Amino acid sequence: MRNLFRIGCGAGFGGDRLDAAIPVVRSLIASGGPASLMFETLAERTLALAQLARADGSVGYDPYLLDRLRPILAACLHHGITIVGNFGAADPSAAAQAIGALAQELELRAPRIFVVTGDDLMASSHQGDIAPILRDCLPPDTAPLSANTYLGATEIRDALLAGADIVVTGRVADPALALGSAAAHFDWSFDDLDLIAAGTMAGHLLECGGQVTGGYFADPGHKDVVGLADLGFPIVELSADGSLVVTKPAGTGGCVTAATVKEQLLYEIHDPAAYLTPDVVLDLTDVHVGEQGHDRVALRGARGKPRPATLKATVCYDGGFLGEGGISYSGPNAEARARLAADILRSRLGRDMDLQASLVSTQADMVALVDDSSSLQIGATPPPFDTMTPPQRDVRLHIAVRAPDRKRVEHVMHELGALYTCGPGGGGGVRSTIRSRVYTSSALIPRELVRASYFEWKGER
Repeated sequence: MRNLFRIGCGAGFGGDRLDAAIPVVRSLIASGGPASLMFETLAERTLALAQLARADGSVGYDPYLLDRLRPILAACLHHGITIVGNFGAADPSAAAQAIGALAQELELRAPRIFVVTGDDLMASSHQGDIAPILRDCLPPDTAPLSANTYLGATEIRDALLAGADIVVTGRVADPALALGSAAAHFDWSFDDLDLIAAGTMAGHLLECGGQVTGGYFADPGHKDVVGLADLGFPIVELSADGSLVVTKPAGTGGCVTAATVKEQLLYEIHDPAAYLTPDVVLDLTDVHVGEQGHDRVALRGARGKPRPATLKATVCYDGGFLGEGGISYSGPNAEARARLAADILRSRLGRDMDLQASLVSTQADMVALVDDSSSLQIGATPPPFDTMTPPQRDVRLHIAVRAPDRKRVEHVMHELGALYTCGPGGGGGVRSTIRSRVYTSSALIPRELVRASYFEWKGER
């Protein structure tokens, strides 16, 4: 069976469904043979949020990690299905500790958990060389809060060959989560560029979860997809020669067709002839895509070119604070009262020159309820009121503001709340939130400045 290896996807982004992996694992077990399960839960935004959470004393890994693993961990350990996930985010060691505690809670055998490190550039021993590169990608007088480089699949492969049941990573290239498993199973050399390209293509098809099985593809009346409430996540059946089949668990919703696969194949690809990854430059121009049967699409023909000399890094920096709030007006003349409320806010906020100087941006808009089931966005210069039919019964005034200083944002949200009694009449349902912001930028880091490695977690941080 070593000539066929199955890789299933249990998550395609940080906010993905928590039960998606259950039917995937059942299908991998029913199919028999060697298999791996990958979880892709990171994006630039989610990594930035994880860094912020860790700095604030919360968990720096995927907050849904245990919810994702609890239903499937026992089955994976019992049937030898390895798990690879970038759910370690900003703190892979803490994630490994949490997984170990979960296994103990469930009275399972102690899994061998390996942690991949080296993506955190702020902990690098090459700070003298890295710091100027990071500064160049940021606004003047701005310091990085964090910087993580996209690692490749080598350490994942090596950890699996060392006997890992579970591999926890931080920032790695998304396709590497599948490529590392495939390279370990087939004993692929990273010098065989076409095979590494095939494994990268497999990972790219899996990395966004339900997108390739009809989720992001669906467009009612144009591209109809049945059963999205029970969408099945993808499984790739990979052969030793690099050819593969994309499918999904039987009995689940969604679909796998040549069209869904082609859309995902080209998703986020800048140049189909040169998709840059840490392991290989993937050339998709000769890939053949063909339907092999119901919910089965075969692909072959991936080609590889030598990997880039640099690695991409995501750099996070302080973005100040964002405030959002709203107040509703209903009944006769609701839109006119909402417009008056917006005018009042503009007038009062415009008097404070210090406030105006400190605000990065402000925005006010309105959403009007047209009937019981639809709404209309009213922009800054909508058509005259008497041309809108039917008349607006309910209007929600929404305001958003950004500033480096939290107190400035709090002042704006306070002025919004004061509209309750300071006019116009009939306002209600005020809600406001203030959130800290982390912005991201990108940098290219010479490979010789990045020291990726892995270790087996033994129960200590």
